Amino acid sequence: MTSTPELSEHATIAERIIGSIVEASSPALSPDGTQVAFVVRWISYEQNARLSRVWLAPVDASARPRPVSGGEHDTAPEWSPDGRELAFVSRRGEKEGEATLHVLPVDGGETRTVTTLKEGISQVRWSPDGRWVAFLSRVRDERYAAKDVSWQPPRKVETFFTRLNDEDWTFDRPMHVHIVPADGTAPARDLMSGRHEYDGLTWLPDSSGVVTSGARHEGWDLDLATDLFVVGLDGDIRELTHQTGNYARPRVSPDGTVVSFLGQDDPMRIGNQHVGLVPLSGGEHRWVSRGLDRTFTTTAGTQEPHWVDDQTLLTTAEDRGETHLYRLRADGSSPERLTHGPVTVASFDARAGTVVACVGAVERPADLYVVEPSGALRALTDFGDRYALAVSPVGWEKFAVPCSDGSGEIDAWIMRPADLDETRRHPVILNVHGGPFTQYGETLFDEAQCQAAAGFVVLMCNPRGGSGREDRWSQSIAGPQHPVTPGAGWGSVDAEDVLAVVDTALERYAFCDPDRVGMQGGSYGGYMATHLAGTTGTRFRAICSERAVNNFLTEEFTSDVSTSFKAEMGVTHVDDPDAYVAVSPIRFVRDIEAPVLIVHSEEDYRCPVNQAEELFVAMRLLGKDVTFYRFPGENHELSRSGSPVHRRQRAEIILDFFAAHLT
Repeated sequence: MTSTPELSEHATIAERIIGSIVEASSPALSPDGTQVAFVVRWISYEQNARLSRVWLAPVDASARPRPVSGGEHDTAPEWSPDGRELAFVSRRGEKEGEATLHVLPVDGGETRTVTTLKEGISQVRWSPDGRWVAFLSRVRDERYAAKDVSWQPPRKVETFFTRLNDEDWTFDRPMHVHIVPADGTAPARDLMSGRHEYDGLTWLPDSSGVVTSGARHEGWDLDLATDLFVVGLDGDIRELTHQTGNYARPRVSPDGTVVSFLGQDDPMRIGNQHVGLVPLSGGEHRWVSRGLDRTFTTTAGTQEPHWVDDQTLLTTAEDRGETHLYRLRADGSSPERLTHGPVTVASFDARAGTVVACVGAVERPADLYVVEPSGALRALTDFGDRYALAVSPVGWEKFAVPCSDGSGEIDAWIMRPADLDETRRHPVILNVHGGPFTQYGETLFDEAQCQAAAGFVVLMCNPRGGSGREDRWSQSIAGPQHPVTPGAGWGSVDAEDVLAVVDTALERYAFCDPDRVGMQGGSYGGYMATHLAGTTGTRFRAICSERAVNNFLTEEFTSDVSTSFKAEMGVTHVDDPDAYVAVSPIRFVRDIEAPVLIVHSEEDYRCPVNQAEELFVAMRLLGKDVTFYRFPGENHELSRSGSPVHRRQRAEIILDFFAAHLT
């Protein structure tokens, strides 16, 4: 990747830092544990696209890892039970947008196309007898066969959650479980029916059916419960759980008697999710990870627990900015951490006594490693080393800040620009993460690297309400009227934590200039940005509010997950609109004094663009200093998975804004 000569300084920084990332993901071990297939991802500015390919490596490092698929959109490798073939997903259909499923002979031979579908294919699973490949794909209503939208009949909307960010309409193109013969001799067959959505997929050991999760009961969109189901190859569906919680990511034990899953018992309860077990024959479930008060659904990418044997599972959990691999026992004894140090285990696999994982750190994109019995990591790829040579990323320093009420301590990090002169004071940018139930952590964050490369000191922290901590930490900002976990609400102790981190950093690190502090946040972090803009006067010299919730009341009417915020607030916006107005940062708009940059995507359904429009209109009418950028064709994930050109432009806009106001 080479920079275009006409790019500005900040655009060049963004292009280099974002465009140099090459990383490993989705490891899949061969049945004998001697080889690992995985996905290598990178971006192309020339094609303005994210690209991926399937690679293969021997776990003993006797040969160099090599690409084995020839496409540019190849993902989801899955081994056949005999270890001779790899299934993978691509986009090699004759028509744009078509998804294709292929089978590749590992020792040589022609790759065959097993099926071609109009919608994407995910969660590929080969049946234990080798006859079938199961996967998830959306099923289009007949309306989509019309010539264009002007010929389509109107949609009859009867439930909530009919549209999804980055997916558009879903209720008339639900996600279903499909199977197809592995030899491609017959068309793919949909095992489900109706407009219900399903997620998660695991085969029964006798290949007679699969286990998946979904919501099939009446009122599912009101009570928010999800369940586990056994689905036979004849389409017969049997319920394993019974609308008492959220249960997902199933995996059947090797002996076929138990199903592991991730979830919690109360859909209205926010906080840590755990690993549970339920008999395949039906009955009561039990939790086996309660010995560790952390969440087993991770910011880095949630993966279902893997059975090592009939009594042992491997899974990942967050811990104060780190994400590690843990061993769980079916008897519920205390989880045992397997990996160590400031790292993030993003994905893993385990077969035949071998464990592999894709692991990243703050200065390194994810590489593929063998996890030794001691927990030591033995690298199979060197993408991190290559990134270091291309970019020279900087590390950070972790520090702790006491909560103002003495209830705990906040994890925080400071990142210095390279060659920082600590005898001088430098501008600072505070970052607040989204969620709020997520965490900053020991993983490469290109936005922070861009800010540091542009000469800014970077602050990040995990305030109350986030993940990676005890249950009570995440529950502390639930609404005061929450029936299960009442808290202080958004914009309360979480805002106190953020400001405490800024105060501590300014006091502890003399090179931070207290008169040149900016703040940036996206989604929940955007909420915090607007909130602090209206409640802190001139404490921040400039603020960037991105894909924010600015008006909680209209958010709950218009978001793709509208009505679900009752799980945060404890009451609905119809029953108590004042509770939603009370936590809406736009009510402080008259008090905003700092210049504000608004960045939003026009196809953001999670925090719809009206959230940005309302803030812009109010600030403009009041004569405030406001700048508004709208990105066409992008959704809520612009900063993470938007088009490469838009990601570069977004970074340039933000760096230019802070340079104008902080330097």
